[in-house]
Amino acid sequence: MQYRLYSEADFAQLYAIEEACFQPPLRFSRRYMRQLVGSANAAAWIAEDLGQLAGFAVVEWAEESGALIAYIQTIEVAAQHRGKGVGRELLRGIEASARAAGASLIWLHVSAENAAAIRLYQAQGYLLQGREENYYPRGHAALIYAREFDTSDQVSMVGNE
Repeated sequence: MQYRLYSEADFAQLYAIEEACFQPPLRFSRRYMRQLVGSANAAAWIAEDLGQLAGFAVVEWAEESGALIAYIQTIEVAAQHRGKGVGRELLRGIEASARAAGASLIWLHVSAENAAAIRLYQAQGYLLQGREENYYPRGHAALIYAREFDTSDQVSMVGNE
């Protein structure tokens, strides 16, 4: 498995994963996804296996109250690649990008029903900050997790797994 930053040539495969992972109304539109991965205040990481995308992750950052704060927009892994550490490596990549941009904190919403994602975030040091009822369509709740970056944190990407 190779991990790298997104390039425009990845968009078709990236969006195919979006379509496989999420159904409307949870799915990002093509237009929004293009804006997101092309933003100067965002980074998208790709997991690639033999020339095919296995997953991707997107993080955005913005200044809030004098500090740069990062928000994980999405981490998506194709079904056949789940349970192999792909999500963890993508998370490490977007964390590295957020830290390189100067973020002091990274946070996210995750479906309260997504046990696998919750385990991933907890294993990587994210702490539960709260719960937001009806965050997702059809009345589904989101849990809010966050992790502060410590100056002693060392986040590095491994090119091969």
